[in-house]
Amino acid sequence: MSWGTELWDQFDNLEKHTQWGIDILEKYIKFVKERTEIELSYAKQLRNLSKKYQPKKNSKEEEEYKYTSCKAFISTLNEMNDYAGQHEVISENMASQIIVDLARYVQELKQERKSNFHDGRKAQQHIETCWKQLESSKRRFERDCKEADRAQQYFEKMDADINVTKADVEKARQQAQIRHQMAEDSKADYSSILQKFNHEQHEYYHTHIPNIFQKIQEMEERRIVRIGESMKTYAEVDRQVIPIIGKCLDGIVKAAESIDQKNDSQLVIEAYKSGFEPPGDIEFEDYTQPMKRTVSDNSLSNSRGEGKPDLKFGGKSKGKLWPFIKKNKPPPPPPASASPSAVPNGPQSPKQQKEPLSHRFNEFMTSKPKIHCFRSLKRGLSLKLGATPEDFSNLPPEQRRKKLQQKVDELNKEIQKEMDQRDAITKMKDVYLKNPQMGDPASLDHKLAEVSQNIEKLRLETQKFEAWLAEVEGRLPARSEQARRQSGLYDSQNPPTVNNCAQDRESPDGSYTEEQSQESEVKVLATDFDDEFDDEEPLAAIGTCKALYTFEGQNEGTISVVEGETLYVIEEDKGDGWTRIRRNEDEEGYVPTSYVEVCLDKNAKDS
Repeated sequence: MSWGTELWDQFDNLEKHTQWGIDILEKYIKFVKERTEIELSYAKQLRNLSKKYQPKKNSKEEEEYKYTSCKAFISTLNEMNDYAGQHEVISENMASQIIVDLARYVQELKQERKSNFHDGRKAQQHIETCWKQLESSKRRFERDCKEADRAQQYFEKMDADINVTKADVEKARQQAQIRHQMAEDSKADYSSILQKFNHEQHEYYHTHIPNIFQKIQEMEERRIVRIGESMKTYAEVDRQVIPIIGKCLDGIVKAAESIDQKNDSQLVIEAYKSGFEPPGDIEFEDYTQPMKRTVSDNSLSNSRGEGKPDLKFGGKSKGKLWPFIKKNKPPPPPPASASPSAVPNGPQSPKQQKEPLSHRFNEFMTSKPKIHCFRSLKRGLSLKLGATPEDFSNLPPEQRRKKLQQKVDELNKEIQKEMDQRDAITKMKDVYLKNPQMGDPASLDHKLAEVSQNIEKLRLETQKFEAWLAEVEGRLPARSEQARRQSGLYDSQNPPTVNNCAQDRESPDGSYTEEQSQESEVKVLATDFDDEFDDEEPLAAIGTCKALYTFEGQNEGTISVVEGETLYVIEEDKGDGWTRIRRNEDEEGYVPTSYVEVCLDKNAKDS
């Protein structure tokens, strides 16, 4: 089966077919190129997706990824990143093993095809030239034969005419002979050209064209084989990354199997455990006995029965604090509006009906600590990171212990790092001492002293945090049996209401304060209230503020201000929306932070 013998007369069709074959090859190259672009785009989208859901460094979100389910999710994102890398490998291998090779082969194929068909056209032109020569000699031979025949007829006519002279007859005879000779020459020439043409034609159809077409056939078959090999390579490139993709999927399955729900539950306990003891039982209040009270019975001494020390509340106690608790702030303001006129009188809490002082004291002594504890917990946890004190006193005991322990560990690591650096400098100094040509030992003294100072500073810092840590660990009920026994002893000697109230202490910024020892609580009960609070020194002013809007402080703990009025700031906003200010020595209270423009002193900011 050869194109040279079977398709000897299909030169034009073969030319079209081979061009179509090259077009198919170029189309396949374009297909593979678009596939590589899709793989790259897919890999890029997978990487972006993985990066999008990765936790941000040094953020709260990163701390949440300590749970096993979140760690498994992180592992899944990492595996997807590797999965995307395999698609990039597919794209690179297809581009290098298929696209580049086929593009180079197409150029070679076009050149070879052009050369073969050029030879074919050259052979066609040669046989056409031979054919034209044959036709020309044939026509000349035919013309000479006709001329010779006419000259012979003319001679015979002259020879038969008796009136023609002998010279004319001789002339006609010579002319006929010349024509016959020319016809013979044309015949010989035609015969020679015909033989040559037949030979060239035989060579053309049986040698040149079959050889040329055979080359074209081989070229086309190589093209077909090459495109088949490229398709195999196309599949092999995919198959080569399947094991690695399988490992990525196995990694995702392994990460999913590593999820431990019990461990996550324990981490939740460690993250949110406050370390407080649950509140005690609430004392039964008997309302069946009618309350017999006269106007003179409204004193605090009668409200708590006999045998209690007299509680004095003089004029100086106005604005002072109740026992065991700081002065309560007003409720936080509502969402800020465009102007204070949208909310009359600003963010005020509902008015409360004034009650006798004994009623207030009864409410204080029988208050439910659970509500206050949860409120304090919520306010303490809602503090901003920038307002966190150095000793983490705003946190519950258990959380404070964890933060302090973490800080101590970080400081120990820094100390170890500085000590390693000091050892390295010391060794280098010893080398310089032994080999002065390597360097000056005195040049390292400054660096060594600096590192030693850093170590000393870090140690002092560590001791400070370790002291706070020891203080917290000594007060945690779960970590101190002695504190537990003291608590039980005090509960047996005192009503639970007073103890619960002591647990409900909170600082003005809503942060937690540790429980005082039971001994100090008993001492507070035995101390006169006037002596406890009258000796309290007023807070120093830390800056000034200017009222932007008028605020009518109608609730307990607030103070009224007039727009444009300048006052002293004695306590910054702790995140609850209120700022504590003072007008004079006897007038102080809270106003909404959004109603004033605060200007703190530089010394207060530094402290």
